[in-house]
Amino acid sequence: MEKKRYDVVALGEILIDFTYSGTNADGKKLYEENPGGAPANCVSAVVKLGGSGAFIGMTGRDSFGSDIRAVLEDIGVDTYGMRYCDSQHTTLAFVTLAANGERAFSFCRNPGADTQIQPSDLDLEMLSQTKFLHVGSLSLTDEPAKCTTLKAIELVKKAGGLVSYDPNYRANLWHGRTDALPLMKSIFPLADSVKVSEEELELLFGKGLSYADGAQQILALGPSLVMITLGSKGVYYASKHGFSGQLGVPQVQVADTTGAGDSFGGGMLYRLTRRADPLAFTKEELEKDIAFANAVASLCVMKRGAIPALPDLAQVEAFMKEHSM
Repeated sequence: MEKKRYDVVALGEILIDFTYSGTNADGKKLYEENPGGAPANCVSAVVKLGGSGAFIGMTGRDSFGSDIRAVLEDIGVDTYGMRYCDSQHTTLAFVTLAANGERAFSFCRNPGADTQIQPSDLDLEMLSQTKFLHVGSLSLTDEPAKCTTLKAIELVKKAGGLVSYDPNYRANLWHGRTDALPLMKSIFPLADSVKVSEEELELLFGKGLSYADGAQQILALGPSLVMITLGSKGVYYASKHGFSGQLGVPQVQVADTTGAGDSFGGGMLYRLTRRADPLAFTKEELEKDIAFANAVASLCVMKRGAIPALPDLAQVEAFMKEHSM
């Protein structure tokens, strides 16, 4: 692959996660403001680890949008491709946590500024200068974000870049529509690397499917690498190079699983982009990459929030040494 300015450019939803953080003296719930959105979390993870990254998306012209930009810029994410929307507010998500750190989401997105980004808003130079474009499926829920996502993929592929895809599913953002699953599946043939959760694999391909069969079904659609995240059971992977396997994860004290999959994805993209050809790896090299990404995710879930919980390279290396990874 020719030299590119960015390791990863992410495109898609950008929002504020209001994460439950206890109650006040009157027993009322308190929420902590944390910038988030799966693609933004992912590219933030890449940059926090020392990679180069940019974000393309849209916020409202409000204090939340300003807060998001400030956080991304403070980390070192290039926000030149971000745009303001005057007709919609920045999307908000209220995140409540169970005792085990698992989340439930309530969205204020009707339709939300992130869905209003248009093809004409795309920074063409930025898209031509990235090794990977990373996208999710929540930018497919509404127009014009859907056609903008597809246009961005087209431009990156034309410039010789790769596409990373995470079919992140939130039922309440699809409003019971029957086209959700076909639209989510439609990106697989355009993607080079796919990260999908165990729950999303079941949703897309049916219950009772083995990880191996599910991964092979996705590989058959076109991607070169598939990773199925399994929570505390680790990660199953399969490659077009003909090898597959499953790696476990260290057991840690979970505070908040928000951003777990995104931080794993960012850790993987950081490692893949250390190579001149990101998808040219041996089984041993890929397993080292996955172990690294598992460490990134493990550190992320030990703190509340997504972007604020992302570790840097030194923290990941120390964690891996401590846990003999």
